[in-house]
Amino acid sequence: MPREHEASDNHWINYTKSYTIKHDAARPAACHHEAMARLRDVVFDCRHPASLARFWAAALDGYEVAPYDEEELDRLRSLGFSGPEDDPSVVVEAASGPRLFFNLVPESKVVKNRVHLDLTGNDIERLVALGARVLAQPEEGLVVLADPEGNEFCLVSPPPSP
Repeated sequence: MPREHEASDNHWINYTKSYTIKHDAARPAACHHEAMARLRDVVFDCRHPASLARFWAAALDGYEVAPYDEEELDRLRSLGFSGPEDDPSVVVEAASGPRLFFNLVPESKVVKNRVHLDLTGNDIERLVALGARVLAQPEEGLVVLADPEGNEFCLVSPPPSP
């Protein structure tokens, strides 16, 4: 989805309008060819996969941290991890939609994300209570936030009902 970029801190301006226009446009009902690729997973590098996975599972409707069976717990213990809280790769999944993977990396996030998630909703307070921080509200209907490890994401208000 194209955005109008500016060199200033106002690089999010005009995004809500283009999002609403693109979001309201109907997707093609059917493709006449096989897709080249489909989105399967979104992967986050992070310092503590279990806690960041819990944040995103709570933030997104219909998502939950994948359950651990005894075989997986045994596998973790055989690798020297005491359990799910120390798992270096935690999965968050839903009945449909891409899975989210949270992978342990030694370094902290340093610069702005080159890719981020856009969520639709209005419940900023709930996201903040879960651990998100509000970074900016460049215009009505658009809030830029960061998850507990500093990964930016946007909350875009849904278009008003007719």
